[in-house]
Amino acid sequence: MFSFFSSKKITPDLSFISVDMHSHLLPGLDDGLQELVQTMDFMRKLQQMGYRKFICTPHILSDMYPNTPETILPKLQLVRDALLENNIDVQVDAAAEYMVDIDFENLINENKRLLTFGKNFILIEMSYAAPSNNIESVIFNLKLKGLQPILAHPERYNYYLGNIKQFQRFIDLGCYLQVNLLSLLGYYGEPAKHTAISLLKKGMITFAGTDMHHENHLNALKSLASKKSFYKLFENIQIRNKELLL
Repeated sequence: MFSFFSSKKITPDLSFISVDMHSHLLPGLDDGLQELVQTMDFMRKLQQMGYRKFICTPHILSDMYPNTPETILPKLQLVRDALLENNIDVQVDAAAEYMVDIDFENLINENKRLLTFGKNFILIEMSYAAPSNNIESVIFNLKLKGLQPILAHPERYNYYLGNIKQFQRFIDLGCYLQVNLLSLLGYYGEPAKHTAISLLKKGMITFAGTDMHHENHLNALKSLASKKSFYKLFENIQIRNKELLL
């Protein structure tokens, strides 16, 4: 994929990632896309950029986005049917992005159904305002149940910026880290960009996601994927997204 470095113009080619395991493309569930026609348009454009599979992860946050498998899975089927009707040949699955709070901990302790992807992956996040007090116990309990937690966009938690030891602590507890691709562009600010690149270069990132919500994200991703510097970041980096095709 790096053979085009000699070209002056880079054509976006994210086929080396191939699977987007963090997105908000299912319509009408959270602060992501709202209409099915948008979902079709975004998936078609992302397919043109090299994606072959989308794992949609709507927010689950009880006081704002009280989603459940019963709200998410029917939207997944709606999208699958529409892809077939529109001859868009990509795979789509659904999981969720769980806010680590007391409600999520209760779901775990009460053995409620949790939406996962791959063999046993589950995506979790924290508030941007403050860390979750129960983050370590949640990671421990998820691992105890045979689930593999993935912390979404660690580079976006301002209270941890530059604290590589804290990120290593999560890894030591058995949690994977997922970087937002747009962080590498500086979309969320220079501190987040610096942290994202540092984590990537240190080999601490397991997955990369778009965290796609809206048109600005789509345009920014296209801009990022048109830069030689973006591909150079991944020259000696192994991420595991392609494993999710299996």
